[in-house]
Amino acid sequence: MKTFLADIIPKIQKYSKRLDDLAMLTNQHWIFLGEIIDTKTVYIFRPNNQLLISENGIVNKCNWEYVGTDAILLDLKDKSLLFKHGFFDENIMAFKLDSTEQFAFFINETKYGKEINNIHDVLLFLERKYLKKEKSNLENNQRSYNNLGGFGVPNYSENEPIEQFEIFGARYFTVYIYFENSFSDMYRFYPKKDMYGFQKNNVGEVYFEDKNACIRALFLDRMEHKN
Repeated sequence: MKTFLADIIPKIQKYSKRLDDLAMLTNQHWIFLGEIIDTKTVYIFRPNNQLLISENGIVNKCNWEYVGTDAILLDLKDKSLLFKHGFFDENIMAFKLDSTEQFAFFINETKYGKEINNIHDVLLFLERKYLKKEKSNLENNQRSYNNLGGFGVPNYSENEPIEQFEIFGARYFTVYIYFENSFSDMYRFYPKKDMYGFQKNNVGEVYFEDKNACIRALFLDRMEHKN
């Protein structure tokens, strides 16, 4: 089972529920964030302690047990794993492998309402869900800009960049942007590559060397799919 170091856990831990809320854990479709690009693995914790693990639709039957003090034991076919509580709510849970700082991440597909098939979807969900408060706190510290001209892009304002780290450790900055009399969204800056990027509809993340070019493309992409 693939696990990750994750700096995001301390940032969102104040929102966590206790792991002993078993009604929230059971009978949900928890997607494991391992090799999610190649294999979609879904964990279903049944109330009778049976654990169903589906890998691209092929199901193995295993067992699980809540062992108290916010710990859970998974009895898999080839090994048993003891996990401690890292973070847990109706949308996401992070189990910390005992005696390590490594986390196994799961997203609740049942609650999220649509399929998650890549790591970018996961990171975007985490940003929008758990950094919303940070976004609100920065709304009074926005920078305003005139329109970019020639492309029908309105005036816009943006917050100070929020420093973040991907699950794999890469550093980037998220910038929330507000188009005048229109909508809000966000883009990212990757200092190591000196590139700007955003999640383009039906394509995935696209990158630009120029910030203005990124913002133009972001606005036009959202307007195209809005109409």
